[in-house]
Amino acid sequence: MTSGKAETTEQSIQVEIYNQNYSIRSDGDNEYIQKLATYVDGKMRAISSGTLTVDSLKVAILAALHIADEFHQAKREQEQTDEQLGSRSAECSELLDRVLKYKEVVPQQEFDGEQ
Repeated sequence: MTSGKAETTEQSIQVEIYNQNYSIRSDGDNEYIQKLATYVDGKMRAISSGTLTVDSLKVAILAALHIADEFHQAKREQEQTDEQLGSRSAECSELLDRVLKYKEVVPQQEFDGEQ
């Protein structure tokens, strides 16, 4: 009898972030995990080159704040895009309703003759 849970095959991948090796267990795509690690490493290196601190914990916290800021800005942009799409969708729906009502009012022969 099955438990109803999808079986996952966890794998371990070795990544290097800011001169530290980490073993990451994941059932995801190893290439994707490596890209994430490379991204975090790049953020940490960029921050450390722009600050005087050599404390890796402080650099990690600053990198996490920077990545969180990027995430929230992207989320805000996505919400604005969703609002614009919702507004445009409502406008299109309203225009379609008008056309359909117009077709009901105007006999089909007159509507075809105008084209």
